Amino acid sequence: MKKSAGGTAWRVALFTLIVASIFWLGSGTVRLLMGSDLLQSGTLEFEPYLSPDSEREIYRLLSMASLLQIPAYIITIISSVAFLAWSPYRLKDHGWLMAGAILLYVFVPVEAFVMMLDGRMVYLEFFTTADRMAFRELFLARAGALGGVPFVAQLCYYTIVGLAVFQPFRRAGGGGT
Repeated sequence: MKKSAGGTAWRVALFTLIVASIFWLGSGTVRLLMGSDLLQSGTLEFEPYLSPDSEREIYRLLSMASLLQIPAYIITIISSVAFLAWSPYRLKDHGWLMAGAILLYVFVPVEAFVMMLDGRMVYLEFFTTADRMAFRELFLARAGALGGVPFVAQLCYYTIVGLAVFQPFRRAGGGGT
């Protein structure tokens, strides 16, 4: 599709980007909240009051949230590339869009690594009879992954939403709409 094809391609990409982002960020937030129930605040130590059955149920719910989060992230990345390629917005004139794109794409390697761990948890949940300790090991690997960078990435993703709403760094009289 071309940029001049009636402007529908970039609008479809934008709509897809928005919907996929809502699912991706929503499921990521749900995962963060569920995972925080397992650990004592500020540590990688498990809560002592949780029964093994409760802990196992949280792992099941985390796996189910990953089933939504992983494809939604992939669709978000693909539709964001399509939107940037086809939209009339020039990054030179719309600094908010450039800042948002940088914040999104700089964390792609982090997300790929974390999605690999999430994919293993999904595999354990739905295709094996793994015990609670296997899930605990994967959960700790994800919670301690890259020294907290996934949490910083999540904060950056919410910053992108703010950038899109308030559109700072916009050049007056810039190209596009």
